[in-house]
Amino acid sequence: MRYIIIGAGAVGGVIGGRLAGAGHEVVLVARGAHLAALRADGLRLTVPDGRYTHRLPAVEGPGELGELRTDDVLVLAVKVQDTVAALQAWGAAPVAGGGTAAERLPLLCAQNGVEGQRLALRVFRDVYGVCVWLPATFLEPGSVSAAGSPLTGMLHLGRYPRGTDETARLVAADLEKTRFFEAPVVPDVARWQYAKLLTNLNNTVMAVSGPEDGSEAAADLRARVRAEGEAVLDAAGIPYASAEEQQALRGRKVDQVPLAGTPRTGGSTWQSLARATGTVEADYLNGEIGLLGRMHGVPTPLNDLLQHLANTFARERRAPGSLPVGELLRLADDAVAFVQES
Repeated sequence: MRYIIIGAGAVGGVIGGRLAGAGHEVVLVARGAHLAALRADGLRLTVPDGRYTHRLPAVEGPGELGELRTDDVLVLAVKVQDTVAALQAWGAAPVAGGGTAAERLPLLCAQNGVEGQRLALRVFRDVYGVCVWLPATFLEPGSVSAAGSPLTGMLHLGRYPRGTDETARLVAADLEKTRFFEAPVVPDVARWQYAKLLTNLNNTVMAVSGPEDGSEAAADLRARVRAEGEAVLDAAGIPYASAEEQQALRGRKVDQVPLAGTPRTGGSTWQSLARATGTVEADYLNGEIGLLGRMHGVPTPLNDLLQHLANTFARERRAPGSLPVGELLRLADDAVAFVQES
């Protein structure tokens, strides 16, 4: 199978690089300065086992490839807010022998949150969810890194909304043959994605106030944000893997280790602010909890606040970590008090 990585940033670039390193055929899809760097110098991948340069075909859209192949696998790794544009570009791409990509090719959504695959299922017939546990960084055009060791990442995958099939098993086998991924094929991939969503709710805390503060008050805030999310999912009747179940499976398989010459950074939202992209995923992380809370009558003042702060930072091109933790805690207490008094 040929893997077309739509969005060769942190997650997409690392998955593509690891697959290419194991001998698989990979095409990278990017834009702007990142695309130019990939074409000029290749994909530079920094991982605990070394630094690699993969000179791979890099395109901006499907037109540069001509007809897609029947053995192509599309891996959607753009930020969720960029999903609709990517689906419009790739869904209508012609496939050899007739039909379109949306009609004939599998699409794997390797994204944070749960909205991307719902959007994809409106367009593509065969959609697969991927629960991405893969600490990766993309700050410089053409260069990505991943600090996980001994594995680069853990990627649960299955058909969306449920089930498994031969395609999922073949993709999982390719990922695991790299020796750097564990890829369990599960019939309930959404249950793992909602569990990951609860973890991602605190991406915004790190993005606006910097690396995790060791204080008891900051730890309490992170716990309250997660508890708010759990209350919403419980009220909505949405199952999710427990933190204990996740830890039992993951163990010490994807521990982050220092990478020489590569500074430690924050998560995906922090990186979006650092690159001054103008948008972040908060509407599909904290905003997903706010949406479900409003649908099921559960107040979500903390996640609403974090969604607002992240979007404000992105719109105003504010530097990540520039809101003091003490100020964030004050705003959080005020948000909760306002809801309690309303």
